[in-house]
Amino acid sequence: MENRRKIVCYIAASLDGYIATEDDSLEWLFRVEGEGDAGYAEFMETIDTVVMGRRTYDWVMDAEDGEFPYQGLASYVFTSAAHQDDPFVKFTSQDIASFAKDLKAQPGKDIWVIGGSSLLHGFLEEDLIDEWIISIAPTLIGKGIPLFRELDFEIPLKLKSVKSYGQFAQLHYERK
Repeated sequence: MENRRKIVCYIAASLDGYIATEDDSLEWLFRVEGEGDAGYAEFMETIDTVVMGRRTYDWVMDAEDGEFPYQGLASYVFTSAAHQDDPFVKFTSQDIASFAKDLKAQPGKDIWVIGGSSLLHGFLEEDLIDEWIISIAPTLIGKGIPLFRELDFEIPLKLKSVKSYGQFAQLHYERK
């Protein structure tokens, strides 16, 4: 049987469904007591490609003092602004459906859609996320950037596993 690449969203969210505060802060997340790396290293072994939105890219580059943390992985950033590729990142404004089709047709491991919510919404609108691994932090932040924007359709999922890593509950779903 042919190995089929999956598009996976691996992300953390507050209990009330936010991935960051309104000012893009994750300080609330870093205050939660975890255990080990919460399965991150194991997850990273399953992927060879990362995809993120421009705001997420800018946040990552700021948090990492300009050092791109996913060197060695095929990396794509969706942006509507013109931007020159660098040695580690390809910037794209390609439509999400054709981008995903092209990427999944190539040989390789799974594809990680890192975020943010605008990019995730685009992948949801095209029903392109095959699996969700969501770590829920026991924190209510009240408002911020939601993991999910309002949808006018349903996407049925199947629970694969539930794990705990310290105070985090990690839910692993696959598309039905």
